[in-house]
Amino acid sequence: MSIAIRVIPCLDVHDGRVVKGVNFRNLRDAGDPVDLATAYGAEGADELVFLDISASSEGRATTDDTVRRTAETVFIPLCVGGGVRGVADVDRLLRTGADKVGINTGAIARPQAIDEIVDRFGNQVLVLSLDVRREAGQPSGFGVTTHGGRTSAGLDAIEWVKQACDRGAGEVLLNSMDADGTTDGFDLEIIEAVKQVVDVPVIASGGAGAVQHFVDAARAGADAVLAASVFHYGRLRIAEVKQALARAGFPVR
Repeated sequence: MSIAIRVIPCLDVHDGRVVKGVNFRNLRDAGDPVDLATAYGAEGADELVFLDISASSEGRATTDDTVRRTAETVFIPLCVGGGVRGVADVDRLLRTGADKVGINTGAIARPQAIDEIVDRFGNQVLVLSLDVRREAGQPSGFGVTTHGGRTSAGLDAIEWVKQACDRGAGEVLLNSMDADGTTDGFDLEIIEAVKQVVDVPVIASGGAGAVQHFVDAARAGADAVLAASVFHYGRLRIAEVKQALARAGFPVR
């Protein structure tokens, strides 16, 4: 039996509030993270992703209190990312209530952090968070970015994701910075390219604006589909997305 496609709302948190912009710019307030998380749990979300979007660029750890309050309120898996650099950060977040931890900039700066985290906690805990942008100078045509997409890491996205998964990353959160916040649809080309080189689950992120976009991402190979603004502002409901996936022949929970 096929594994169900997961539908995952993303809470991009800045200064303790959920925000959303386009390509992480022109941010506007979308509400309290605990209130939104509670609503999504009731609506049937399969998981939640909580990203402290300014933690890496500001050189600080994720806001523990907000994570703790969210974890105490919602009883579905919670993945937390932002400012994670190594074992100590992962340990802290798991104790705070996270089920999985996303790492992006910290792994690029020191790839062996992946090995250390997996050795300590197992690969099911570690999610490689990947902010990808089309970059003509890279072999695959896709480059890795850091600091909310503002900085090129000088890495080919396909080479990096393969290396990270070979080191033990158990899942990939694949965010297209070109599509992020546009509501024009997921970048299907990068989803297909990543699925060709890794055998771990891939969460498609960036660009959802209509239920058909989620179906398209699943057809491209995504194991889970993630969105933020369309859920936060009531443009789409989680149940609508699951119904569309089911009608297209994909199992859902």
